[in-house]
Amino acid sequence: METYTLKNGVRVVVKRMEGLLSVTTGILVGTGSAFETDEEDGISHFIEHMQFKGTKTRTAFEISDAFDAIGAQTNAFTGKDMTCYYCKSTSDHAAEAFELLADLFLNSTFPEEEMAREKGVILEEIGMNEDTPEDLCLDLLARAAFGKKNYGRNILGPAQNVKNFTREDVFRYKSEHYLPQNIVISFAGNIGAEEAFRLAERVFGDMPSGTFQKRKKRVVFRTGDIFKRKKYEQVHLAFAFPSVKRGDGRVPAVQLMNTVLGGGLSSRLFKRVREELGLAYSVYSYTSHYLETGALTVYAGVNVEKVQKAVDAVFSVLKTLKEEGVGEEEFVRGREQLRAGLIYPQENTSSQMLLYGKQMLYHGEMYDFERKMKEVASLTREDVMKEIAALDLDAYASACVGKVRGEKRS
Repeated sequence: METYTLKNGVRVVVKRMEGLLSVTTGILVGTGSAFETDEEDGISHFIEHMQFKGTKTRTAFEISDAFDAIGAQTNAFTGKDMTCYYCKSTSDHAAEAFELLADLFLNSTFPEEEMAREKGVILEEIGMNEDTPEDLCLDLLARAAFGKKNYGRNILGPAQNVKNFTREDVFRYKSEHYLPQNIVISFAGNIGAEEAFRLAERVFGDMPSGTFQKRKKRVVFRTGDIFKRKKYEQVHLAFAFPSVKRGDGRVPAVQLMNTVLGGGLSSRLFKRVREELGLAYSVYSYTSHYLETGALTVYAGVNVEKVQKAVDAVFSVLKTLKEEGVGEEEFVRGREQLRAGLIYPQENTSSQMLLYGKQMLYHGEMYDFERKMKEVASLTREDVMKEIAALDLDAYASACVGKVRGEKRS
């Protein structure tokens, strides 16, 4: 694994995976919904869509046709604090695939007719989100936890904003965020570092550097409640508890705690809420770690008649975890799950591209697999017990979607 920085500030990371026949390349930008203003809410995602809709030399169809002609796959996604454009190709077509990806990234023209058409597509996506109860519930939970700013924003943005976005809005936002100092190019697969660096230099070397200034965020974890009445068959519940931020040395212990709580089929939430009580088909927990803060989230989809029983069961599991801590057997099992979760991505070019790209984008350093493995191996029960003790069951945000009325917590 090697890294290189172009003169304009674009950082390049390469993870050589010999023996494979493919390469995944990603272009990561350090922006997303968390950096948007109220007027911009949704624009990061809108730009991500529009980048594929025509460049100075190719139409939208010609872009997709060119990728298909070499058997390559391409896509993109927008997150809270990162946007990623990526493609996967056979090793012999890695250069062509990267040049196509770079073309849509660097040379998109945002034609008015394509903008009008894509706004309709995103409005449908917003409608689909409203009709996807689990996604809607978790979006509302983010708002309950962080308010209407930064990490509380829905990535899609409000429909009215999407309708109002202009080409000027797009170019203005790109001029502030799509700058070399805020971009990482990540290669993973059967490609040599020298070849990757030459490709990056040839295609991105002339990108104007500009003046990049990352926007500051004022992040406060709130203990809000949001209820939304919808005619779903199930009621969807989610709770968020404040947790550690990205890069904190306690992250591995928090992740192991989460594994024991709700990270798999042997987790306490799954065994108690689903297997023993039969209150939910889907019940799980996960952690999110951001620059300034983090969250431990618990989700369950339940029958409308079983809502209170399910809430009681979830908090009973949490309280038992607080009282009893984690046993030696489940600690060892959880540590093995974390270890496996580090090893499996090592065999996947797309996972490696994202791991190395995010580490460079967020921390300015190479992803160190061996260090991560040592961190997990060195975990003790006492480390996890400390994080369980630090979990505040009274400081939580909640969201509920379905055929129930909102009530204040007691």
